[in-house]
Amino acid sequence: MFGGGWLAVNRSGDEKTDTILWRLRLAADPERVFAAWTSPQDHARFWCEHSEELPSGFRLHFIDGTVENCVIESASRPSRLTFRCFGSEVFIRLDPVETGTDLTLTARDVASHEWHEVHAGWLNVLLPLKAWVDFGIDLRNHDPARTWRERYADQ
Repeated sequence: MFGGGWLAVNRSGDEKTDTILWRLRLAADPERVFAAWTSPQDHARFWCEHSEELPSGFRLHFIDGTVENCVIESASRPSRLTFRCFGSEVFIRLDPVETGTDLTLTARDVASHEWHEVHAGWLNVLLPLKAWVDFGIDLRNHDPARTWRERYADQ
């Protein structure tokens, strides 16, 4: 599929068997990238407007008022992180390379009717992540009138 995404064919008729896969090369080392995925302070620089730690993971507060609890299922610092978020299981793998990190994000159990939006949504998280961990730049507009719901990619 164009753009690096991948859709597992649903042959069983189940509503939740679609998988999303994205890969990203980062200049930052795996420790820095892992910290960004697990730090509420970092979340607020590339993913959401505000984040807070929970005993089981973290809570994301988005500019459009959406609030999502993400439950960490497993973590092996600095190479692997698995969490449940927006109804999907998200697996992050961080592989060190000479010049930084190769990140692989796999989202499983994505509802078929939400696949396209979730597919684009993860890209809308990964590119701001790269800008933040590699360059210290927050790409988002932070304008509550210009959100994902209004089709702004730079929410």
